[in-house]
Amino acid sequence: MNAPTPPALPDELTDILVRLRLPYIRRAAPEVLAVARSQRWDAAEVLRVLLLEEAAGRDAATKAMRRRAAGFPSGKTLESWREATSAIPAPTQHSLITLEWLGRAENLALCGPSGTGKTHFVEGLAAAAIEAGHRVAWFSLESLTATIGRARVDGSVSRVIARICRSDLIVIDDIGMLPAGQEAAEAFYRVVDAAYERRSVAVTSNLHPSGFDTIMPKTLATATVDRLLHHAHVVLTDGASYRLAEATAGKGVMPLG
Repeated sequence: MNAPTPPALPDELTDILVRLRLPYIRRAAPEVLAVARSQRWDAAEVLRVLLLEEAAGRDAATKAMRRRAAGFPSGKTLESWREATSAIPAPTQHSLITLEWLGRAENLALCGPSGTGKTHFVEGLAAAAIEAGHRVAWFSLESLTATIGRARVDGSVSRVIARICRSDLIVIDDIGMLPAGQEAAEAFYRVVDAAYERRSVAVTSNLHPSGFDTIMPKTLATATVDRLLHHAHVVLTDGASYRLAEATAGKGVMPLG
């Protein structure tokens, strides 16, 4: 048997909650008030439960908004991360997952061959950072270059860089897959320089950062890497590609009927 529907709030109370922008209290109030009457809660308990509903609703909405704003590539989290098969030492994984390095504005450079889980792990860390209340911005080097390039047209580069650096964690993914020209190197340098000792920057690359001068102008690469690695955890991955191994084992697609 279905439980009876709690009576709706009076129109006047609903209007006040709308005016005060308390949507989660408005949604929860009928059921909370019905329970409060049946269990004889005092007024303070009713208020506490309603305010907790509002706070929880706002927290969930903020996290959802931050996930959308971050622009993650695939939505992967640490729940799907395979710790045991990763080449990253388990103590290093556990230390990074605590996210304490974000509080110290330290950087992360994850380097290794394609398909060894670099992007998955960093995306998992970034998703965990949002769950912990942090802001995250996610770019490929190409999308970062395009973002700074658009800002250059209307002279808003400084404002765009400042907006990016409002994030606690700035991720720049897949550096080194393609050669980077002057504009890409400048965009990369601007962000790393602005974030230096203020925000954490995480990069993934098939190259060690010391080799970035092979894909971008040497002067900019040297200045960028100097700032990037000054307070950085450099983590190396190795081994065969997970994607290639799954494809070879026939696990990359659903079997044909």
